Amino acid sequence: MKSKIHEYKNDNYYRVSKNFTIYLALLLCLFASKMVAQEDRKEQINERKEQIKERKEQIKEKRKEVVAKYVDNSFESKAKAIADKIENITKEEKAALKAEIESVNKELETRTITKEQADDKKMKLAETRSKNIETRVDQAQEELKDLVKQKVDGKFNPENQIMINDKNYEVTCTILDSTYIDVKGIRRNYIYKKKIRNENRTTSQFVFALGLNNVVTDGSLENSDFKFAGSRFYEWGFSYNSRLFKNDNLLHLKYGASVMYNDLRPTENRVFAVNGNQTTLQTSTIDLKSSRFRNVYLVAPLHLEFDFTEKKEKEGKTYFRTHERLRFGIGGYAGVRIKSKQKTEYKIDDIDYDVKAKGDFNASNFIYGLSTYLGYGETSLYLKYDLNPIFQDNVVKHNNVSLGVRFDFN
Repeated sequence: MKSKIHEYKNDNYYRVSKNFTIYLALLLCLFASKMVAQEDRKEQINERKEQIKERKEQIKEKRKEVVAKYVDNSFESKAKAIADKIENITKEEKAALKAEIESVNKELETRTITKEQADDKKMKLAETRSKNIETRVDQAQEELKDLVKQKVDGKFNPENQIMINDKNYEVTCTILDSTYIDVKGIRRNYIYKKKIRNENRTTSQFVFALGLNNVVTDGSLENSDFKFAGSRFYEWGFSYNSRLFKNDNLLHLKYGASVMYNDLRPTENRVFAVNGNQTTLQTSTIDLKSSRFRNVYLVAPLHLEFDFTEKKEKEGKTYFRTHERLRFGIGGYAGVRIKSKQKTEYKIDDIDYDVKAKGDFNASNFIYGLSTYLGYGETSLYLKYDLNPIFQDNVVKHNNVSLGVRFDFN
């Protein structure tokens, strides 16, 4: 009896031991298969990460190529391009005139033409090139005025546009969890994160001003000899704005270079006439449709500016911005006269005449004066007064005064 019970116990022990071994083997196989699957999954994930990283680098390089090739649409870059264009016009026409005069000199050396013929030919070539410069510069100035008008009317917004092959495309954005951009079928999705942009301590601006222009005669503006509505001034240039204190945004030094155009339209059918060292207004013997006198100056303005734009703080950092609140500037300018000209228009026997006379007209070669502006953001009311007289030796002193609107595009 004891022997059977012992055999029965041994048999049960054997069966339990056998089942345990089988279950353990199955468990180890299952664990091994999961480990292998996890390793395969890790390899796939790492491989995918490398592909994504490589793709991001490709997109980054492609974006740089596109930006470098197509996107240069800021207002300041466009204005600078026009300014460079004006400068290149003068250089091109002068170079062409030089080549033409050398050709005439060669003809004179070979005695193909006489000295009188050579002088006459040189004079005509100079007049032609001078007209070319004036016509081409006027066209460039019209482009500049149109560009500024777009900026003022809100039609120019480089933040919402890019230029591709000289064509503007509007960028439409919808900000949810990410920013979606659709540019005429060009689509990109990327994570949007709002940032506060800090300005450098010194920033640059494109300056444009226009308004009414007139003359203070012997200290008085009353009974002016010039039309108030018809006489105007224009100014354009570039300026730098430097914050004077590192941790305070109130005081700034504003300096740069500008071109000033001061136009005067005399009343009562009069024009300027030069009599020795005196330049006076005289009644024209012809019934004039229009009479205009213009001085052009290259000046260096200098202002102390008070900018009341508040500083911003985020995450323990201080950010300074300019041209976003009330601004007030006071200072002056000094420079040299570039040219003077008088333009008259009249009609005789149904023929229209447009006559331009160029010379110094006894005008002062240097200009210096006081100026101030008060405004909000990029737009200001602008006042300037020339301390020097318009004509340097005149018995009657004329000092130019201007009032208008000024734009400092930051």
